[in-house]
Order: sequence, then C-alpha cells, then structure tokens
Amino acid sequence: MLDNSISPLPSDGRLQSEAARFSSQRFAVAPMLDWTDRHCRYFLRLLTRHTLLYTEMVTTGALLYGKGDYLAYNETEHPLALQLGGSEPEALAQCARMAEQRGYDEINLNVGCPSDRVQNGRFGACLMAEPVRVADCVAAMRSAVSIPVTVKTRIGIDEQDSYGFLCEFIQTVAERGGCDTFIIHARKAWLTGLSPKENRDIPPLDYDRVYQLKRDFPALALAINGGIKTLDQAEQHLQWLDGVMVGREVYQNPSLLSRVDSRLFGGTDPYHDMTDVVAAMLPYIELELSRGTYLGHITRHMLGLFQSIPGARQWRRHLSENAHKPGAGVAVVEQALAKVIAPGVREEMAELTKK
Repeated sequence: MLDNSISPLPSDGRLQSEAARFSSQRFAVAPMLDWTDRHCRYFLRLLTRHTLLYTEMVTTGALLYGKGDYLAYNETEHPLALQLGGSEPEALAQCARMAEQRGYDEINLNVGCPSDRVQNGRFGACLMAEPVRVADCVAAMRSAVSIPVTVKTRIGIDEQDSYGFLCEFIQTVAERGGCDTFIIHARKAWLTGLSPKENRDIPPLDYDRVYQLKRDFPALALAINGGIKTLDQAEQHLQWLDGVMVGREVYQNPSLLSRVDSRLFGGTDPYHDMTDVVAAMLPYIELELSRGTYLGHITRHMLGLFQSIPGARQWRRHLSENAHKPGAGVAVVEQALAKVIAPGVREEMAELTKK
C-alpha cells in the first residue's frame, strides 16, 4: 500500500452507513487494461466515495513471479477490488491471499476477456467452456480468503451462446464453487475473428438475457455491464438487477461519477465543480512527481473531465502536448485548468453534472 498522507475525502460515518444499505456491486467502474491503474483510481475516487473500483486485470504469473508491485494502491481508493487472470486454483488462491493481506475488499476472476494473449494463457472468456474449472478456481480462492470472491463473465462464447449454456455455467460456478456474485457483460465474445476492441462493440447487447438470469437465479447477486452511458440507464437496470458496472463511458467522461453517490447510494456527492476536483488532485500529483512518476501518467486519466464544457478541447490539448515533456509539473495542470475557467463556466458545469 502506498503512502496515505494524501487523503482528500473527509470521514463521514453517516454516509458510510447510508452506503451500507446497498450491495457492494450497486455501481462499479469496470476493470480496464491500461486504464484503471492506481492513478486513475485515485482520481475517480475524488468523484465518488461509494462506487466500487477495480484494478486492471493482473495475472497470477505477474503477482507470483513479476518484479513490480502489482498490488500497490492508495488507502483512499477503497472500496477496491482486484481482478485476477488465471486458471490454476492453487495459484489463484495464493494470489487471493496476497491481496487480502494487502487490504483489498474483493477478488474478481476474469472470465470475460477474449484477447488471444489471454486465451493462450488459458484464462479469460475461454474459461466459459470449462465451468467446472472456474468453479474449482473460485472454491480455492474462497477457501483461502474471507473477503468476497466474484466472477465477471460474458453471456456466451462463439457458437456456445444459448441461454442454456449460460445457465449451466452460472449454476456450476455457484453451486460447486460457492460464488454468489456475478458481473455479466451482456454480450457474447467471439474468441476468433474479432479483436478485443471489436468484441466490446460488435456482438449485440442482450440485456433481457441478464434480466432472465436474475429471475431464474434470484438468490444470486447479479450486476450488468456493457453499453451503459448514463445514470438514467443505470437506474433502469437497477430495477431488475443488483448492480451496474460502467467502463469506457466513465473513463471518457469522468464527471458522470460526480452524481453517483446522491442518485444511487443516497449519499452526498463530494464535488459538484470539476475545477475543485482538479485542485484536489494537485497534492497527489506533487507527491507522485517527487517519487519519479511522470506527469503524463497521471493526467492522461483526467483528459475527459470537462467533456461538453467550454474550454474542454483546450484543456485536453494543453495536457496532451505538455504533460509528457521533461520536468513537467503541476504548473502544466494549472495552465490547462485556466483554459476552462471563464465567466459563467462554473454555473454551466454545475448544471451539466446534474444531468
């Protein structure tokens, strides 16, 4: 765990008790490779106290044999889940223990990624064809830790995309593995012929199939993922399901999170003015720069913060053109911020974040 001296969120027991009324999966930001690193998660946590955040997928091989600290995070990121990639029960159990010892709140098994590299490692979406193995992996992790173990999966793979196939997978992993929480990406995955990017768009969404799954397995906690772009849509899904997971839309338009706590958790939103979010990031940026982190590694996650706001393009351009330069510091961020601060902009920003 990293130095926790930077703590932008005030302690508020009342808000914590309000959030406790809801499932931990009620609203989550999806694990996104190369995107949801620790800098991204710290930034997103400024916008919402209660949203469940996920790491990028980390393979068991990286954790057990890699040289980097793949479990590093800041204490303010809680609630925080680690997504693991792997297919060997013993290795997954060992990694789950490592994560629990480091303070993670949940372990999630990736059974949804369709990339060739992941398939070659025998994990990700291809594991849908091996429900017994997935169940054994989950059971091994559950025996090793006391924190929740969940599974993120698809509704099918290749030609194995019937509702019966999905039900058999869910039932096996639930009964044999003891898994009681699944996050369902409401598209099937093509393991051959489509890239990971194409697999996020081309296979059609089938929300009704996930709704039916909840009707047939009412005791399970089911969250839905895929194509969700607004909090209105999230609220509609929550009429049928236990949770919603949003990925690319949150990354590209982070201000979407600024109303999650009030609308979905009955709490109070930390910030309404996105310029205040940038100001709250500056101490963290300064600390990370002192440790040798490049400015661009942090600010790349902040580019979409002012989407649809006058000056947003100038904000993105200034950061994109200057954050990577040698010696770039907080002055670059302050200069970029000045391009979106103008008479009337604060009021317009406040109105947009209400939508």
